[in-house]
Amino acid sequence: MQVNLSRRSVVKVGAVGALGAALAPGVASAAPGPEPLPQPEELPTSANGWTVETRSNSVSTVWTRPVAGAGLEVDVRIGDVEAILVHVVRRFHYEIEEIPRVDLSGWQPLGKVSRDVPASNLASGTAVRIRPGSRVKGGFFPLQEVVLRDVLADCEGVVRWAGDDEAVDESLFYVDVGPDDERVRRVADKFRAAEATPGRGAGAPVDVQSRSRQRRAEALTDVQRSA
Repeated sequence: MQVNLSRRSVVKVGAVGALGAALAPGVASAAPGPEPLPQPEELPTSANGWTVETRSNSVSTVWTRPVAGAGLEVDVRIGDVEAILVHVVRRFHYEIEEIPRVDLSGWQPLGKVSRDVPASNLASGTAVRIRPGSRVKGGFFPLQEVVLRDVLADCEGVVRWAGDDEAVDESLFYVDVGPDDERVRRVADKFRAAEATPGRGAGAPVDVQSRSRQRRAEALTDVQRSA
């Protein structure tokens, strides 16, 4: 017996068959997967690898911090960096030369400064300028530089003086390691512990001309000058 099917019936039967195949056990379906989530934009960093901040004291890791005992304030990255850079400023103030308020500065917007140069570290709050007008080589007396080298040795290589850079800037002191370097926390903890102990910390008497301290400072100087 011949069965005549209309075109509409054929389409209907075909659609039902396709649905049954899709629901049959053991038959894989090609359902589309979720779209990949958009990746966050990489935040800009300064030359030392710390994140650049566009402002201070508001939605930022950079805040104005006091320099205890010196009557000074400076905008720096709070936390470990603060402990380290404030220690540098305090020892400079007590042992090298008293710092007037106008001769200390910290964070500043990146502006047109290249992110490849040490001065960009100011924009991440990981650098300070002391005596900004004294950037050229030869701005310290020999004994002052002996103390300065001792301060750097105290920081165990975490802080670099731009007086040792190819493009000399004797006013600039900056963190010379990235945020994941374990020395940052170790050195910061060392300074915090010293500040909490009477007779220690910045301003305590130090014999910077002792042979052991000078050897330590000279070894670090050789390393940083050759870097």
